[in-house]
Amino acid sequence: MVCLGNICRSPMADGILRKKVNDLNLAVAVDSAGTAGYHIGEKPDPRMRQTARSFGVDIEGLRSRQFSRQDFKDFDLIYAMDKSNLKNILSLAESESDRQKVKLILNELYPGQDKEVPDPYYGGEQGFIEVYTMLDQATDIIIKQITK
Repeated sequence: MVCLGNICRSPMADGILRKKVNDLNLAVAVDSAGTAGYHIGEKPDPRMRQTARSFGVDIEGLRSRQFSRQDFKDFDLIYAMDKSNLKNILSLAESESDRQKVKLILNELYPGQDKEVPDPYYGGEQGFIEVYTMLDQATDIIIKQITK
């Protein structure tokens, strides 16, 4: 799960999917990162942590890190939250195999529509709730694909 700073959208996606994976006892590694290094080592945004808690998702233990080429080796799928981060991730790809791993997360929910998860950082509380709802629905589809 990848966004810009790894303090809002990607940790929420990470937390939601991680909870679903753990609830189902699946052997799946879930992680998140940011394409920029603005917040390395920081906890997710307090508003996102509160939103996650309100839906029973724990992201308190997550810390921001920057996406790297190693992530292509470590993960089978890499989900970008928006087109800008998708482009940044793809710029680090070293092969077609790397590029094939990268997807916009909302294309799981709206195939081929290239919709973006909006960044709630500069908005109000409702934006965080909307992001949670989108990511919850998208991760439901990811879980269905994993458990086929």
